[in-house]
Amino acid sequence: MSFQEFDKDFNLTDKVAVVTGGSSGIGRAITELYFKKGARVALLDLKETVEEDAAKISEENIIGIKTNVTKKSSVKEALDKTKKVFGKIDIVVNCAGVALLEKAKDISEEDWDKTIDLNLKGTFLVNQTFGNELIAADNGGKIINMASQGGVVALDKHIAYNTSKAGIIMMTKVLGMEWAEYNIQVNAISPTVILTELGEKAWAGEVGENMKKQIPAGRFGYPEEVAGVALFLASDAANLITGENVVIDGGYTIK
Repeated sequence: MSFQEFDKDFNLTDKVAVVTGGSSGIGRAITELYFKKGARVALLDLKETVEEDAAKISEENIIGIKTNVTKKSSVKEALDKTKKVFGKIDIVVNCAGVALLEKAKDISEEDWDKTIDLNLKGTFLVNQTFGNELIAADNGGKIINMASQGGVVALDKHIAYNTSKAGIIMMTKVLGMEWAEYNIQVNAISPTVILTELGEKAWAGEVGENMKKQIPAGRFGYPEEVAGVALFLASDAANLITGENVVIDGGYTIK
């Protein structure tokens, strides 16, 4: 594919985006920014309130679809509903995930399976299902997978989480390689601690202050900062970027 000019305002008008885990946290911030930039958005989440969550953003050009990303049939149903309403798919963002933290010697089989099932298998099923749709449509596309700094460096009590996120990074590389011929760019984003509602609770007090001392920038991140990178990667400005992992960590992993 040759170079083409891109909208330097990163407008997503006429694009249809699908965001898993879009009801809250990073997924919510990405959904809101994509919508603000003109995209029509399908917000996928396992929450019972997913339709109401979408309607709080807008009554038009955004839909909420209850989806279990660990079940291929549920992912396929979400694809069919998105196509029925919006007619196509251009951008797919995988934000659905879980963090169940425990020492490697103590983690239960149940927590290991749940983490790998949701974070790794779920991301793959969405990639495969929606990716095949992008390939069939033969109009290119963007896929963005949410990984973590924990997929790059070891973190205490993160054995299942880190393993799942490292898998997502490698999955991204393989898909980027395999799907480049279809003009589909596949990239990952790896944030540090992000101050979502859950993040603020988990990293409050001394544990958070100790962690921030290890980050050269001296602070945690915000969902809007991750959404900004997701907007860039979804735009034509990123057409030459694929199979990459963009780390947003204030310098934590450069040591």
